[in-house]
Amino acid sequence: MEFSEFVEHAAAIEAEPADLETVDLVAALLADAGGDLEAVTRFVQGRVFPAWSERKLDVGPAAVYEALAQAAGPNVTAGDVEDRLADVGEIGAVAASYDLDSQRGLAAFTGDESEDDALSLADVVDELDAVAETEGSGSDKETVRRLFGLFNRCSSEEAKYLARLVLGEMRIGVGEGAVRDGIAAAFGVPAERVERALQVSNDYGLVARTARDAGEAGLDGIHLEIGRPVQAMLAQAGTVTDALDAWEEAAVETKYDGARVQLHYDGEDVQIFSRNMEEVTHALPEVVEFAEAELPVPAILDGEVVAVDADGNPRAFQHVLRRFRRKHDVAKAREDVPVELRAFDCLHAWGDDRLDDPLVDRHDALDALLGHTNAVSDLSVSGDVEEIEAFEAESLDAGHEGIMLKNPRSHYSPGKRGQNWLKRKPDVETLDLVVTGAEWGEGRRAELLGTFLLSARTEDGFETIGKVATGITDEELAELTDVLEPHVRHEEGQTVDIEPAVVFEVGYEEIQQSPTYSSGYALRFPRFVTVREDKTPATADSLERVERLVAND
Repeated sequence: MEFSEFVEHAAAIEAEPADLETVDLVAALLADAGGDLEAVTRFVQGRVFPAWSERKLDVGPAAVYEALAQAAGPNVTAGDVEDRLADVGEIGAVAASYDLDSQRGLAAFTGDESEDDALSLADVVDELDAVAETEGSGSDKETVRRLFGLFNRCSSEEAKYLARLVLGEMRIGVGEGAVRDGIAAAFGVPAERVERALQVSNDYGLVARTARDAGEAGLDGIHLEIGRPVQAMLAQAGTVTDALDAWEEAAVETKYDGARVQLHYDGEDVQIFSRNMEEVTHALPEVVEFAEAELPVPAILDGEVVAVDADGNPRAFQHVLRRFRRKHDVAKAREDVPVELRAFDCLHAWGDDRLDDPLVDRHDALDALLGHTNAVSDLSVSGDVEEIEAFEAESLDAGHEGIMLKNPRSHYSPGKRGQNWLKRKPDVETLDLVVTGAEWGEGRRAELLGTFLLSARTEDGFETIGKVATGITDEELAELTDVLEPHVRHEEGQTVDIEPAVVFEVGYEEIQQSPTYSSGYALRFPRFVTVREDKTPATADSLERVERLVAND
Protein backbone atom coordinates (compact mmCIF):
# COMPACT_ATOMS: atom_id res chain seq x y z
CA MET A 1 0.00 0.00 0.00
CA GLU A 2 1.29 3.45 -0.85
CA PHE A 3 1.41 5.79 2.11
CA SER A 4 -0.75 8.21 0.13
CA GLU A 5 -3.53 5.57 0.02
CA PHE A 6 -3.39 5.21 3.78
CA VAL A 7 -3.55 9.01 4.11
CA GLU A 8 -6.63 9.19 1.85
CA HIS A 9 -8.42 6.67 4.05
CA ALA A 10 -7.29 8.45 7.23
CA ALA A 11 -8.53 11.80 5.96
CA ALA A 12 -11.93 10.32 5.12
CA ILE A 13 -12.17 8.74 8.55
CA GLU A 14 -11.22 11.99 10.25
CA ALA A 15 -13.90 13.88 8.32
CA GLU A 16 -16.66 11.40 9.28
CA PRO A 17 -18.54 12.38 12.47
CA ALA A 18 -20.76 9.29 12.75
CA ASP A 19 -19.53 6.21 14.63
CA LEU A 20 -21.18 3.60 12.40
CA GLU A 21 -19.85 5.16 9.24
CA THR A 22 -16.41 5.42 10.85
CA VAL A 23 -16.42 1.65 11.40
CA ASP A 24 -17.32 1.13 7.74
CA LEU A 25 -14.44 3.37 6.68
CA VAL A 26 -12.02 1.53 8.97
CA ALA A 27 -13.23 -1.77 7.53
CA ALA A 28 -12.61 -0.48 3.99
CA LEU A 29 -9.08 0.58 4.94
CA LEU A 30 -8.30 -2.82 6.46
CA ALA A 31 -9.73 -4.64 3.45
CA ASP A 32 -7.46 -2.62 1.12
CA ALA A 33 -4.31 -3.01 3.26
CA GLY A 34 -2.95 -6.15 1.62
CA GLY A 35 0.44 -7.17 2.97
CA ASP A 36 0.58 -4.06 5.15
CA LEU A 37 -2.47 -5.04 7.19
CA GLU A 38 -0.70 -5.36 10.56
CA ALA A 39 0.97 -1.96 10.27
CA VAL A 40 -2.21 -0.31 8.98
CA THR A 41 -4.16 -1.66 11.95
CA ARG A 42 -1.67 -0.02 14.29
CA PHE A 43 -1.20 3.21 12.34
CA VAL A 44 -4.91 3.98 12.21
CA GLN A 45 -4.87 4.01 16.03
CA GLY A 46 -1.73 6.15 16.11
CA ARG A 47 0.51 3.28 17.20
CA VAL A 48 3.78 2.34 15.55
CA PHE A 49 4.31 -0.91 17.48
CA PRO A 50 1.94 -3.43 19.12
CA ALA A 51 0.56 -2.29 22.47
CA TRP A 52 2.40 -5.06 24.32
CA SER A 53 5.77 -4.41 22.69
CA GLU A 54 8.68 -2.93 24.60
CA ARG A 55 9.77 -1.13 21.45
CA LYS A 56 9.11 2.60 21.62
CA LEU A 57 9.64 5.28 19.01
CA ASP A 58 10.61 7.79 21.71
CA VAL A 59 10.91 10.75 19.34
CA GLY A 60 10.61 14.16 20.93
CA PRO A 61 8.93 17.18 19.32
CA ALA A 62 12.27 18.93 18.71
CA ALA A 63 13.41 16.20 16.32
CA VAL A 64 10.15 16.41 14.38
CA TYR A 65 10.37 20.21 14.17
CA GLU A 66 13.94 20.04 12.85
CA ALA A 67 13.21 17.31 10.29
CA LEU A 68 10.07 19.07 9.08
CA ALA A 69 11.92 22.39 8.79
CA GLN A 70 14.63 20.79 6.66
CA ALA A 71 12.01 19.27 4.38
CA ALA A 72 10.06 22.54 4.13
CA GLY A 73 13.00 24.44 2.58
CA PRO A 74 16.24 26.26 3.30
CA ASN A 75 14.51 29.33 4.74
CA VAL A 76 12.53 27.40 7.39
CA THR A 77 13.94 26.70 10.84
CA ALA A 78 12.81 24.49 13.69
CA GLY A 79 11.92 27.69 15.53
CA ASP A 80 9.62 28.67 12.67
CA VAL A 81 7.84 25.32 12.95
CA GLU A 82 7.44 25.76 16.70
CA ASP A 83 6.12 29.30 16.27
CA ARG A 84 3.59 28.13 13.71
CA LEU A 85 2.53 25.33 16.07
CA ALA A 86 1.86 27.94 18.75
CA ASP A 87 -0.49 29.71 16.33
CA VAL A 88 -2.14 26.65 14.78
CA GLY A 89 -2.16 24.37 17.81
CA GLU A 90 -1.72 20.99 16.10
CA ILE A 91 1.38 19.46 14.49
CA GLY A 92 -0.50 17.84 11.59
CA ALA A 93 -1.94 21.15 10.48
CA VAL A 94 1.52 22.72 10.74
CA ALA A 95 3.07 20.01 8.56
CA ALA A 96 0.27 20.36 5.99
CA SER A 97 0.78 24.12 5.86
CA TYR A 98 4.21 23.80 4.23
CA ASP A 99 4.42 23.36 0.46
CA LEU A 100 6.29 20.09 0.59
CA ASP A 101 4.94 19.11 -2.84
CA SER A 102 7.03 21.80 -4.52
CA GLN A 103 10.06 20.77 -2.52
CA ARG A 104 9.65 17.21 -3.79
CA GLY A 105 9.52 18.54 -7.33
CA LEU A 106 12.63 20.62 -6.72
CA ALA A 107 14.47 17.59 -5.35
CA ALA A 108 13.57 15.58 -8.44
CA PHE A 109 14.57 18.47 -10.75
CA THR A 110 18.00 18.73 -9.13
CA GLY A 111 18.50 14.98 -9.37
CA ASP A 112 18.22 14.28 -5.65
CA GLU A 113 15.07 12.19 -5.97
CA SER A 114 13.09 10.40 -8.65
CA GLU A 115 9.65 11.89 -9.32
CA ASP A 116 8.07 8.44 -9.18
CA ASP A 117 9.74 7.51 -5.89
CA ALA A 118 6.40 7.25 -4.11
CA LEU A 119 6.55 6.66 -0.39
CA SER A 120 5.10 3.27 0.54
CA LEU A 121 3.66 2.34 3.87
CA ALA A 122 6.37 -0.32 4.15
CA ASP A 123 8.99 2.43 3.72
CA VAL A 124 7.48 4.29 6.68
CA VAL A 125 7.50 1.11 8.77
CA ASP A 126 11.14 0.37 7.93
CA GLU A 127 12.33 3.90 8.71
CA LEU A 128 10.42 4.12 11.98
CA ASP A 129 11.79 0.70 12.95
CA ALA A 130 15.27 2.08 12.33
CA VAL A 131 14.53 5.19 14.39
CA ALA A 132 13.39 3.00 17.31
CA GLU A 133 16.68 1.10 17.13
CA THR A 134 18.78 4.27 17.10
CA GLU A 135 20.69 4.82 20.32
CA GLY A 136 23.98 6.07 21.69
CA SER A 137 26.15 8.96 20.58
CA GLY A 138 24.79 10.72 17.52
CA SER A 139 21.35 9.14 17.84
CA ASP A 140 19.58 12.53 17.81
CA LYS A 141 21.16 13.50 14.50
CA GLU A 142 20.40 10.06 13.04
CA THR A 143 16.77 10.35 14.10
CA VAL A 144 16.42 13.77 12.46
CA ARG A 145 18.15 12.46 9.32
CA ARG A 146 15.73 9.56 8.96
CA LEU A 147 12.66 11.66 9.68
CA PHE A 148 13.84 14.26 7.18
CA GLY A 149 14.18 11.48 4.62
CA LEU A 150 10.54 10.55 5.20
CA PHE A 151 9.19 14.12 5.19
CA ASN A 152 11.24 14.84 2.07
CA ARG A 153 9.27 12.15 0.24
CA CYS A 154 5.87 13.29 1.55
CA SER A 155 3.25 15.49 0.05
CA SER A 156 1.89 18.13 2.40
CA GLU A 157 -1.11 15.91 3.20
CA GLU A 158 1.09 12.89 3.84
CA ALA A 159 3.31 14.96 6.13
CA LYS A 160 0.23 15.86 8.16
CA TYR A 161 -0.40 12.25 9.17
CA LEU A 162 3.26 11.27 9.38
CA ALA A 163 3.96 14.04 11.91
CA ARG A 164 0.95 13.00 13.97
CA LEU A 165 1.96 9.33 13.86
CA VAL A 166 5.52 9.99 14.97
CA LEU A 167 4.37 12.09 17.92
CA GLY A 168 1.51 9.75 18.88
CA GLU A 169 -1.16 12.34 18.05
CA MET A 170 -3.14 10.71 15.22
CA ARG A 171 -6.48 12.20 16.40
CA ILE A 172 -8.75 10.86 13.66
CA GLY A 173 -11.43 9.52 15.97
CA VAL A 174 -10.53 5.83 15.82
CA GLY A 175 -10.52 3.99 19.12
CA GLU A 176 -10.02 0.35 19.95
CA GLY A 177 -13.72 -0.41 19.57
CA ALA A 178 -13.83 0.98 16.03
CA VAL A 179 -10.85 -1.15 15.01
CA ARG A 180 -12.36 -4.24 16.64
CA ASP A 181 -15.63 -3.75 14.77
CA GLY A 182 -13.76 -2.80 11.61
CA ILE A 183 -11.85 -6.10 11.68
CA ALA A 184 -15.12 -8.00 12.14
CA ALA A 185 -16.80 -6.15 9.27
CA ALA A 186 -13.83 -6.33 6.90
CA PHE A 187 -13.29 -10.07 7.21
CA GLY A 188 -16.74 -11.38 8.08
CA VAL A 189 -16.07 -12.68 11.57
CA PRO A 190 -18.11 -12.13 14.75
CA ALA A 191 -17.07 -9.10 16.79
CA GLU A 192 -17.09 -11.14 20.01
CA ARG A 193 -14.50 -13.52 18.52
CA VAL A 194 -12.34 -10.54 17.60
CA GLU A 195 -12.78 -9.10 21.09
CA ARG A 196 -11.69 -12.34 22.70
CA ALA A 197 -8.62 -12.66 20.50
CA LEU A 198 -7.67 -9.07 21.27
CA GLN A 199 -7.98 -9.69 24.99
CA VAL A 200 -5.55 -12.62 24.99
CA SER A 201 -3.08 -11.22 22.44
CA ASN A 202 -3.19 -7.44 22.95
CA ASP A 203 -2.09 -7.23 19.30
CA TYR A 204 -4.54 -5.66 16.84
CA GLY A 205 -2.29 -6.37 13.86
CA LEU A 206 -2.02 -10.06 14.66
CA VAL A 207 -5.75 -10.35 15.19
CA ALA A 208 -6.58 -8.54 11.93
CA ARG A 209 -4.24 -10.76 9.92
CA THR A 210 -5.57 -13.90 11.61
CA ALA A 211 -9.19 -12.87 10.99
CA ARG A 212 -8.44 -12.29 7.31
CA ASP A 213 -6.32 -15.41 6.74
CA ALA A 214 -7.89 -17.97 9.08
CA GLY A 215 -11.34 -16.70 10.06
CA GLU A 216 -13.13 -17.68 13.26
CA ALA A 217 -11.10 -20.84 13.76
CA GLY A 218 -7.90 -18.87 13.60
CA LEU A 219 -9.15 -16.30 16.09
CA ASP A 220 -10.19 -19.05 18.50
CA GLY A 221 -6.66 -20.43 18.23
CA ILE A 222 -5.06 -17.27 19.59
CA HIS A 223 -4.07 -17.75 23.22
CA LEU A 224 -2.05 -16.07 25.93
CA GLU A 225 1.66 -16.20 25.27
CA ILE A 226 4.24 -16.13 28.03
CA GLY A 227 6.34 -13.02 27.53
CA ARG A 228 3.54 -11.09 25.79
CA PRO A 229 1.72 -9.03 28.45
CA VAL A 230 -2.00 -8.33 28.26
CA GLN A 231 -3.97 -5.49 29.79
CA ALA A 232 -4.89 -5.89 33.44
CA MET A 233 -8.48 -6.42 34.51
CA LEU A 234 -9.66 -3.30 36.31
CA ALA A 235 -11.99 -2.52 39.19
CA GLN A 236 -14.49 0.25 39.74
CA ALA A 237 -15.69 1.88 42.92
CA GLY A 238 -18.49 0.15 44.78
CA THR A 239 -19.86 -0.80 48.17
CA VAL A 240 -20.41 -4.00 50.08
CA THR A 241 -24.12 -3.52 49.52
CA ASP A 242 -23.55 -3.25 45.76
CA ALA A 243 -21.55 -6.47 45.82
CA LEU A 244 -23.97 -8.53 47.91
CA ASP A 245 -27.02 -7.23 46.04
CA ALA A 246 -25.44 -8.32 42.76
CA TRP A 247 -23.80 -11.61 43.72
CA GLU A 248 -25.24 -12.68 47.13
CA GLU A 249 -21.69 -13.60 48.15
CA ALA A 250 -18.48 -11.66 47.57
CA ALA A 251 -14.89 -12.79 47.31
CA VAL A 252 -13.07 -10.42 49.65
CA GLU A 253 -9.37 -9.70 49.23
CA THR A 254 -6.87 -7.34 50.77
CA LYS A 255 -6.32 -4.15 48.76
CA TYR A 256 -2.59 -3.64 48.79
CA ASP A 257 -0.82 -0.29 48.66
CA GLY A 258 1.57 -1.51 46.00
CA ALA A 259 2.25 -1.47 42.27
CA ARG A 260 0.33 -3.73 39.89
CA VAL A 261 2.48 -6.27 38.05
CA GLN A 262 2.00 -9.14 35.64
CA LEU A 263 4.55 -11.90 36.13
CA HIS A 264 5.47 -14.26 33.26
CA TYR A 265 7.52 -17.43 33.89
CA ASP A 266 8.40 -19.76 31.01
CA GLY A 267 9.97 -22.47 33.15
CA GLU A 268 13.42 -20.88 33.14
CA ASP A 269 13.22 -17.11 32.91
CA VAL A 270 10.95 -14.53 34.53
CA GLN A 271 9.66 -11.32 33.00
CA ILE A 272 7.72 -8.74 35.01
CA PHE A 273 5.55 -6.06 33.44
CA SER A 274 3.98 -2.98 34.99
CA ARG A 275 0.31 -2.06 34.75
CA ASN A 276 1.22 -0.11 31.58
CA MET A 277 2.89 -3.25 30.17
CA GLU A 278 6.39 -1.82 30.47
CA GLU A 279 8.99 -4.39 31.43
CA VAL A 280 10.33 -3.80 34.94
CA THR A 281 12.13 -7.12 35.43
CA HIS A 282 15.53 -5.52 35.98
CA ALA A 283 14.25 -3.33 38.82
CA LEU A 284 12.83 -6.25 40.85
CA PRO A 285 15.54 -8.93 41.17
CA GLU A 286 14.19 -10.41 44.42
CA VAL A 287 10.78 -11.01 42.82
CA VAL A 288 12.52 -12.69 39.87
CA GLU A 289 14.54 -14.89 42.23
CA PHE A 290 11.42 -15.76 44.21
CA ALA A 291 9.45 -16.80 41.12
CA GLU A 292 12.31 -18.82 39.66
CA ALA A 293 12.72 -20.68 42.94
CA GLU A 294 9.07 -21.24 43.86
CA LEU A 295 6.97 -21.57 40.70
CA PRO A 296 6.73 -25.25 39.71
CA VAL A 297 5.44 -24.72 36.15
CA PRO A 298 5.30 -21.96 33.51
CA ALA A 299 2.65 -19.42 34.50
CA ILE A 300 1.26 -15.92 34.09
CA LEU A 301 0.23 -14.28 37.36
CA ASP A 302 -1.48 -10.99 38.23
CA GLY A 303 -0.66 -9.26 41.47
CA GLU A 304 1.10 -6.40 43.18
CA VAL A 305 4.59 -5.73 44.39
CA VAL A 306 4.60 -4.22 47.88
CA ALA A 307 7.43 -2.58 49.80
CA VAL A 308 8.07 -4.09 53.23
CA ASP A 309 10.07 -3.13 56.29
CA ALA A 310 12.49 -5.33 58.22
CA ASP A 311 9.59 -7.06 59.98
CA GLY A 312 7.71 -7.74 56.76
CA ASN A 313 5.12 -5.01 57.39
CA PRO A 314 3.88 -3.05 54.36
CA ARG A 315 5.33 0.34 53.52
CA ALA A 316 3.70 3.16 51.56
CA PHE A 317 3.31 3.11 47.79
CA GLN A 318 5.92 5.85 47.36
CA HIS A 319 8.60 3.36 48.40
CA VAL A 320 7.55 0.97 45.64
CA LEU A 321 7.79 3.79 43.10
CA ARG A 322 11.40 4.33 44.11
CA ARG A 323 12.13 0.75 43.08
CA PHE A 324 10.27 0.92 39.78
CA ARG A 325 12.05 4.11 38.74
CA ARG A 326 15.51 2.83 39.59
CA LYS A 327 17.57 1.90 36.53
CA HIS A 328 21.01 1.95 38.15
CA ASP A 329 22.41 0.67 41.44
CA VAL A 330 19.47 -1.71 41.84
CA ALA A 331 21.36 -3.66 44.50
CA LYS A 332 21.48 -0.59 46.75
CA ALA A 333 17.78 0.13 46.11
CA ARG A 334 16.96 -3.47 46.96
CA GLU A 335 18.75 -3.09 50.29
CA ASP A 336 17.00 0.20 51.08
CA VAL A 337 13.51 -0.79 49.93
CA PRO A 338 12.92 -4.56 49.83
CA VAL A 339 9.79 -5.65 47.98
CA GLU A 340 7.67 -8.79 47.87
CA LEU A 341 5.12 -10.25 45.48
CA ARG A 342 1.46 -10.50 46.45
CA ALA A 343 -0.24 -12.53 43.71
CA PHE A 344 -4.03 -12.46 43.52
CA ASP A 345 -4.85 -14.07 40.16
CA CYS A 346 -3.67 -16.84 37.85
CA LEU A 347 -4.09 -16.23 34.12
CA HIS A 348 -2.16 -19.23 32.80
CA ALA A 349 -0.67 -22.39 34.32
CA TRP A 350 -0.05 -26.04 33.44
CA GLY A 351 -0.20 -25.17 29.76
CA ASP A 352 -3.75 -23.78 29.89
CA ASP A 353 -5.23 -20.29 29.78
CA ARG A 354 -7.42 -19.80 32.83
CA LEU A 355 -9.20 -16.56 31.93
CA ASP A 356 -12.55 -18.31 31.61
CA ASP A 357 -12.27 -20.12 34.95
CA PRO A 358 -14.32 -18.66 37.82
CA LEU A 359 -12.36 -16.39 40.14
CA VAL A 360 -12.40 -18.88 43.01
CA ASP A 361 -10.98 -21.60 40.76
CA ARG A 362 -8.23 -19.28 39.54
CA HIS A 363 -7.38 -18.55 43.16
CA ASP A 364 -7.26 -22.29 43.87
CA ALA A 365 -4.77 -22.60 41.02
CA LEU A 366 -2.76 -19.79 42.57
CA ASP A 367 -2.75 -21.65 45.89
CA ALA A 368 -1.55 -24.78 44.13
CA LEU A 369 1.33 -22.83 42.62
CA LEU A 370 2.43 -20.65 45.54
CA GLY A 371 0.31 -21.61 48.54
CA HIS A 372 3.42 -22.85 50.32
CA THR A 373 4.71 -19.24 50.40
CA ASN A 374 3.34 -15.95 51.75
CA ALA A 375 2.96 -14.54 48.23
CA VAL A 376 -0.70 -15.46 47.69
CA SER A 377 -3.31 -12.90 48.74
CA ASP A 378 -5.88 -13.99 51.28
CA LEU A 379 -9.33 -14.55 49.82
CA SER A 380 -12.55 -15.12 51.75
CA VAL A 381 -15.98 -15.71 50.21
CA SER A 382 -18.80 -14.39 52.36
CA GLY A 383 -22.32 -13.07 52.21
CA ASP A 384 -22.18 -11.79 55.79
CA VAL A 385 -21.59 -8.08 56.25
CA GLU A 386 -20.03 -8.48 59.68
CA GLU A 387 -17.53 -11.05 58.38
CA ILE A 388 -16.58 -8.64 55.60
CA GLU A 389 -16.25 -5.83 58.15
CA ALA A 390 -13.90 -8.02 60.21
CA PHE A 391 -11.81 -8.85 57.12
CA GLU A 392 -11.49 -5.16 56.30
CA ALA A 393 -10.54 -4.31 59.88
CA GLU A 394 -7.78 -6.93 59.78
CA SER A 395 -6.50 -5.60 56.45
CA LEU A 396 -6.43 -2.02 57.70
CA ASP A 397 -4.85 -3.03 60.98
CA ALA A 398 -2.09 -4.79 59.03
CA GLY A 399 -1.32 -1.52 57.24
CA HIS A 400 -3.04 -2.20 53.92
CA GLU A 401 -5.38 0.12 51.97
CA GLY A 402 -8.56 -1.85 52.64
CA ILE A 403 -10.41 -4.49 50.65
CA MET A 404 -11.42 -5.53 47.14
CA LEU A 405 -14.80 -7.13 46.46
CA LYS A 406 -15.01 -9.57 43.54
CA ASN A 407 -17.66 -11.72 41.96
CA PRO A 408 -16.63 -15.28 42.94
CA ARG A 409 -17.86 -16.65 39.62
CA SER A 410 -16.41 -13.95 37.37
CA HIS A 411 -14.03 -14.56 34.48
CA TYR A 412 -10.84 -12.55 33.95
CA SER A 413 -11.45 -9.87 31.32
CA PRO A 414 -8.18 -8.13 30.32
CA GLY A 415 -8.47 -4.38 30.03
CA LYS A 416 -12.08 -4.28 31.19
CA ARG A 417 -13.46 -2.20 34.04
CA GLY A 418 -16.80 -3.73 34.95
CA GLN A 419 -19.08 -4.68 37.83
CA ASN A 420 -17.20 -7.88 38.70
CA TRP A 421 -14.38 -6.22 40.63
CA LEU A 422 -15.18 -3.45 43.08
CA LYS A 423 -12.90 -1.20 45.08
CA ARG A 424 -14.80 -0.38 48.24
CA LYS A 425 -15.71 3.27 47.95
CA PRO A 426 -14.18 5.70 50.42
CA ASP A 427 -16.60 7.09 52.94
CA VAL A 428 -18.66 9.87 51.38
CA GLU A 429 -20.67 10.84 54.47
CA THR A 430 -19.67 11.44 58.07
CA LEU A 431 -21.45 11.74 61.39
CA ASP A 432 -20.34 13.44 64.58
CA LEU A 433 -21.06 10.86 67.26
CA VAL A 434 -20.46 10.66 71.01
CA VAL A 435 -18.18 8.02 72.52
CA THR A 436 -20.14 6.22 75.26
CA GLY A 437 -18.08 3.07 75.67
CA ALA A 438 -14.91 1.29 74.62
CA GLU A 439 -12.99 -1.97 74.80
CA TRP A 440 -9.39 -2.53 75.76
CA GLY A 441 -7.23 -3.85 72.96
CA GLU A 442 -5.32 -7.10 72.76
CA GLY A 443 -1.69 -8.05 72.24
CA ARG A 444 0.52 -5.03 71.68
CA ARG A 445 -2.57 -2.84 72.14
CA ALA A 446 -3.58 -4.35 75.48
CA GLU A 447 -2.96 -1.09 77.34
CA LEU A 448 -4.85 1.00 74.82
CA LEU A 449 -8.54 1.50 74.24
CA GLY A 450 -9.03 -0.01 70.79
CA THR A 451 -12.74 -0.25 69.95
CA PHE A 452 -15.11 2.65 70.61
CA LEU A 453 -18.88 2.54 71.12
CA LEU A 454 -20.65 5.41 69.34
CA SER A 455 -23.97 7.03 70.14
CA ALA A 456 -26.30 9.55 68.55
CA ARG A 457 -27.90 12.32 70.58
CA THR A 458 -31.60 12.20 71.49
CA GLU A 459 -33.85 14.43 73.60
CA ASP A 460 -33.47 12.02 76.50
CA GLY A 461 -29.80 11.12 76.22
CA PHE A 462 -27.84 8.97 73.77
CA GLU A 463 -28.60 5.85 71.77
CA THR A 464 -25.89 3.51 70.49
CA ILE A 465 -25.41 3.15 66.73
CA GLY A 466 -22.17 1.26 66.21
CA LYS A 467 -18.54 0.67 67.06
CA VAL A 468 -15.44 1.99 65.34
CA ALA A 469 -12.01 0.40 65.40
CA THR A 470 -10.60 1.09 61.93
CA GLY A 471 -8.73 4.06 60.56
CA ILE A 472 -6.85 4.62 63.82
CA THR A 473 -3.08 4.36 64.18
CA ASP A 474 -1.32 3.18 67.32
CA GLU A 475 -0.22 6.74 68.02
CA GLU A 476 -3.80 7.98 67.74
CA LEU A 477 -5.03 5.16 69.99
CA ALA A 478 -2.57 6.24 72.65
CA GLU A 479 -3.79 9.83 72.41
CA LEU A 480 -7.46 8.77 72.47
CA THR A 481 -6.84 6.59 75.50
CA ASP A 482 -5.35 9.57 77.33
CA VAL A 483 -8.34 11.70 76.35
CA LEU A 484 -11.00 9.16 77.33
CA GLU A 485 -9.58 7.58 80.49
CA PRO A 486 -10.62 10.52 82.73
CA HIS A 487 -14.21 9.89 81.59
CA VAL A 488 -14.33 6.15 82.38
CA ARG A 489 -17.27 5.44 84.69
CA HIS A 490 -17.09 1.67 85.00
CA GLU A 491 -15.04 -1.27 83.75
CA GLU A 492 -15.98 -4.94 83.47
CA GLY A 493 -13.35 -7.15 81.89
CA GLN A 494 -12.31 -5.53 78.63
CA THR A 495 -15.52 -3.47 78.39
CA VAL A 496 -15.47 0.16 79.51
CA ASP A 497 -18.43 2.48 80.16
CA ILE A 498 -17.55 6.07 79.28
CA GLU A 499 -19.23 9.29 80.30
CA PRO A 500 -20.48 11.18 77.17
CA ALA A 501 -17.81 13.84 76.72
CA VAL A 502 -15.83 13.23 73.53
CA VAL A 503 -17.15 13.51 69.96
CA PHE A 504 -15.70 11.50 67.05
CA GLU A 505 -16.20 12.35 63.39
CA VAL A 506 -16.87 8.98 61.78
CA GLY A 507 -17.16 8.03 58.10
CA TYR A 508 -19.30 5.12 56.99
CA GLU A 509 -20.49 3.27 53.91
CA GLU A 510 -24.18 3.10 54.77
CA ILE A 511 -26.69 3.07 57.62
CA GLN A 512 -28.86 -0.02 58.05
CA GLN A 513 -31.71 -0.85 60.39
CA SER A 514 -30.43 -3.18 63.09
CA PRO A 515 -31.61 -4.51 66.45
CA THR A 516 -28.00 -4.75 67.64
CA TYR A 517 -27.89 -1.15 68.88
CA SER A 518 -30.42 0.81 70.92
CA SER A 519 -30.94 3.41 68.16
CA GLY A 520 -32.37 0.71 65.89
CA TYR A 521 -29.64 1.48 63.34
CA ALA A 522 -26.08 0.36 62.65
CA LEU A 523 -23.24 1.98 60.73
CA ARG A 524 -21.73 -0.31 58.13
CA PHE A 525 -17.96 -0.02 57.77
CA PRO A 526 -17.51 2.89 60.18
CA ARG A 527 -14.10 4.54 60.03
CA PHE A 528 -12.54 7.01 62.47
CA VAL A 529 -11.80 10.39 60.89
CA THR A 530 -10.89 12.70 63.76
CA VAL A 531 -11.84 13.99 67.21
CA ARG A 532 -14.24 16.94 66.94
CA GLU A 533 -12.69 19.11 69.61
CA ASP A 534 -14.94 21.95 68.49
CA LYS A 535 -18.08 19.97 69.42
CA THR A 536 -19.68 18.88 72.65
CA PRO A 537 -22.10 15.97 73.13
CA ALA A 538 -24.92 18.55 73.08
CA THR A 539 -23.97 19.61 69.53
CA ALA A 540 -23.20 16.12 68.17
CA ASP A 541 -25.43 14.66 65.46
CA SER A 542 -28.88 13.62 66.57
CA LEU A 543 -30.73 10.39 65.97
CA GLU A 544 -33.21 12.52 64.03
CA ARG A 545 -30.47 13.38 61.54
CA VAL A 546 -29.60 9.70 61.23
CA GLU A 547 -33.22 8.92 60.44
CA ARG A 548 -33.31 11.66 57.79
CA LEU A 549 -30.19 10.24 56.15
CA VAL A 550 -31.77 6.79 56.06
CA ALA A 551 -35.02 8.15 54.62
CA ASN A 552 -33.21 10.10 51.89
CA ASP A 553 -30.86 7.27 50.90
